[in-house]
Amino acid sequence: MTESTSTSELDTHVLTRTAAHLAERYEGIFSPETVERYVFESYATLSRTARIRTYLAATAGHFADDRLRALAQSQGKIDKPVAQVLFVCVHNIGRSQIAAALLAHYAGEQVEVRSAGSLPGAEVHPLVVEALAERGIDLSGPTPNR
Repeated sequence: MTESTSTSELDTHVLTRTAAHLAERYEGIFSPETVERYVFESYATLSRTARIRTYLAATAGHFADDRLRALAQSQGKIDKPVAQVLFVCVHNIGRSQIAAALLAHYAGEQVEVRSAGSLPGAEVHPLVVEALAERGIDLSGPTPNR
């Protein structure tokens, strides 16, 4: 395994603990094995394009939680408290990020907003971040998702 795709001992520990925590959260909805698979798959998916790996395991945990919640909601196993909107484009570094940020900014907690790409880039385009910052919208946190 190369350094860019290997899982460090610390990341493995964080992922294992995250899987245990999420297994408790989704008890009766998903098996612990399914939850663990989602956590490690999320890590692998994000790892492919991550340039900065410092918080990769924690980010993968959040990504896995989002995926599990979306799956449970789509199967009718948990309620959807608000409307959900998904913006999709190929690289998820520009248009879909702008659309998601604007809707989230103006709708607030009345809607759950996500963006995704079929071939996500490593980071949101700097001009997109800058243009939204000029309008008071912070886009420094989101990363392109698959």
